[in-house]
Amino acid sequence: MRPTFVTFGDSITQRGFAPGWTSALADAYQRRADVINRGYSGYNSRWALQLLPKVFPAPAGPGSPPPPALATVWFGANDAALPDCGSARQHVPLPEYKANLAAIVEHLRGVGVPAIVLITPPPISEPDRIIHVQKTYGVTLAVPERTNEVAGQYAAAAESLAAELGVPCLNVWTAFQAVPGWETKLLCDGLHLTPEGQQEVFRLLQGLINERFPNLRVAKLPMDAPDHSWIDPESVPAAFEKHWAEQQQRAQQQGSTGAKDEL
Repeated sequence: MRPTFVTFGDSITQRGFAPGWTSALADAYQRRADVINRGYSGYNSRWALQLLPKVFPAPAGPGSPPPPALATVWFGANDAALPDCGSARQHVPLPEYKANLAAIVEHLRGVGVPAIVLITPPPISEPDRIIHVQKTYGVTLAVPERTNEVAGQYAAAAESLAAELGVPCLNVWTAFQAVPGWETKLLCDGLHLTPEGQQEVFRLLQGLINERFPNLRVAKLPMDAPDHSWIDPESVPAAFEKHWAEQQQRAQQQGSTGAKDEL
């Protein structure tokens, strides 16, 4: 009855229900859309390709569940790990990263996902990464395993690809650095998000959805059942029949116009 939104990404997505940006999205769309978190801590875009058939299966035929109405794709923080440091096993060269994102978008389009958002890796606070590794692993690094400069290159590649493919891109690398004190206000360990960072991502994403996919605005999606105040205890079925008839009419109108969701 409800459309689904799938958030697909690495640990920054996995932690989005901790609470975080994905839980805030689910809260905003209460009774209107189901937000499914498919975050995989430590994953890069290369490993994500192996998950596509499971996370976004092709329709099995008549009666199979519809594809998600929206999918966010947020990889790159691990791809951008330096190839000669402690997180080298997660590194994916920049050209391959871009090709992997293109393959993910192609798959999503192939299974019928109409609204796709690419999200760039966040910026890196290098001193805080060194502190984090020391506190967590007892290892003192001379240089961090990730740098802000390299993260910016991956962010630029994601944004460039999004423009080539005609899909929206949320550039978190740029947006975060516009916030004074972002290093500790928005990031908790030089990479992952603080509660304020989680809310900032939600705010930016909801704004992007409202602008680029106006039919997916909260107010545009009907509740999956009538509000309790509409139910007459003397004629309970009437409110449900009316609500579902209106939903069906709305769906038919959207289908007949053939209007594309993305502006």
